[in-house]
Amino acid sequence: MITAELMERLVNASNDGVVVAEREGDESILIYVNPAFERLTGYTADEILYQDCRFLQGNDREQEGIEKVREAIRNNQSTCQVLRNYRKDGSMFWNELRLTPVFDNEEQLQYYIGIQRDVTAEIEAKQRLKQVKHDLDIAMELLASYQSKFGPL
Repeated sequence: MITAELMERLVNASNDGVVVAEREGDESILIYVNPAFERLTGYTADEILYQDCRFLQGNDREQEGIEKVREAIRNNQSTCQVLRNYRKDGSMFWNELRLTPVFDNEEQLQYYIGIQRDVTAEIEAKQRLKQVKHDLDIAMELLASYQSKFGPL
């Protein structure tokens, strides 16, 4: 059996940010963040506990993933979304958020657990690959146009 102390050590050892939030009206109030969350965002637990986690989006709130997170919360469902989040220093990172509701024995919602992972490198690599493919398509079109006018190279 896992003790509460062991569970805390395991969560604190995680490389992924772990947060626990509870619902208060339309807000999801953070009641726990692990050290990886603090490293990822630059915020200390003392700075952000008992606040809604929307501060991570800064003024960048028009994101498709945010609406999907809100919908999952309204429907007490799990979701996984990639969001643009902002660190305390203002730098943007791509955050893969896995959000899961936690229910009590009577199936009443108690908390949400969020697992957060910085996927900036993966997103930027996909964006670069997309740009390279686009550039290659343009080069191929130019080559085809040249060959149709002047013959093969």
